Amino acid sequence: MIVYWVLLGFIACERVAELAVSARHAQGLLRRGGVEYGFGHFPVMIALHVALIAGCVLEPLLAHRTFSPGLGWTMLTVTVLANGLRWWCIRTLGPRWTARVIVLPGEPLVTSGPYRWFSHPNYVAVIIEGFALPLTGSAWITAATFTVLNAALLTVRIRCETRALATCSVDGAAPAGQAPGPAAPTDAAGAAAS
Repeated sequence: MIVYWVLLGFIACERVAELAVSARHAQGLLRRGGVEYGFGHFPVMIALHVALIAGCVLEPLLAHRTFSPGLGWTMLTVTVLANGLRWWCIRTLGPRWTARVIVLPGEPLVTSGPYRWFSHPNYVAVIIEGFALPLTGSAWITAATFTVLNAALLTVRIRCETRALATCSVDGAAPAGQAPGPAAPTDAAGAAAS
């Protein structure tokens, strides 16, 4: 289980780094006239992700779970790939990425990187990691609970981004995988996302 504990430590540090990057980007966006949407659900999102890490630590300890090599190594690989996708999204959006929904009015949607293929690659990474990370340590209750709660949160989050981008996008064009019409969500292609 040492690999699992190291992984959890790495993921926790990564989340802190993401929040630091997000805060820096948010300040820049707001200085440039960015508009924030959905700030009410942001604390819930933070709490859910903290609970994910806590569940990943507590469930294996309290339930006396052991590392299952077949499942553990597979889910470790999936977790690493999901995090690669997350950082690809962050890099693609550059200073427009934040964990909050902040849109620069008049900016076009980002359609490069993973956004050229589908609208919410960052959330795909979050969904995948949400079940793969706990399963690395056989924390299946945490995996199931996070997946259900995260689905509810993402329903709210994606709706919020859709409204924000429809209000502020310069082109109103739909990103990959979306029907034309009001600007569709793209994990903050032009806004911000987790």
